[in-house]
Amino acid sequence: MRGWTSGLGFVLALAAAAPAIAQEMTAQALSDRAEISDILTRYYNNFGNNAEDTVGQFYAPDGEMVLGTTSYKGIEAIKGAYAGVPKDAPQKSAFALNILISNLLVTVHGDAATARLVFTETLTDKQGEAPRILTQGREFDHFVKRDGKWLIARRQIMGANGVPDGWED
Repeated sequence: MRGWTSGLGFVLALAAAAPAIAQEMTAQALSDRAEISDILTRYYNNFGNNAEDTVGQFYAPDGEMVLGTTSYKGIEAIKGAYAGVPKDAPQKSAFALNILISNLLVTVHGDAATARLVFTETLTDKQGEAPRILTQGREFDHFVKRDGKWLIARRQIMGANGVPDGWED
């Protein structure tokens, strides 16, 4: 009987806390989360189509992209990183490149936000062939809202495991 009443107490405590948790999610926060999710989807949708021409629209002017141990600061440097991918790299030479994003977690803190996700790059080498996985990794982003628009302040791309030092959602 004692275990049953303890379990009931726990369930009632969770039920009482649920409205408080739900009240913290404002309509603005939901809208911001949806906007950031859309930005990331559009960002990845541009890959393989001269991404260097469009990538700048997603970053703050002082934005940074960290790829492994290399940092690219400012929109021109970030565009240069994309433009520098050799034409014979699998991502550019394949018939099709598709990047799947999953496990997206967006956390909004007023005019700042974080997003983390898993990306999976798939290639179809020749028309009619089955796609294959090229790589998978994790991305950790810091966003800022400037003049009413969400922009990437810092984007860090990592391997399939780990979290950047000091990362907080």
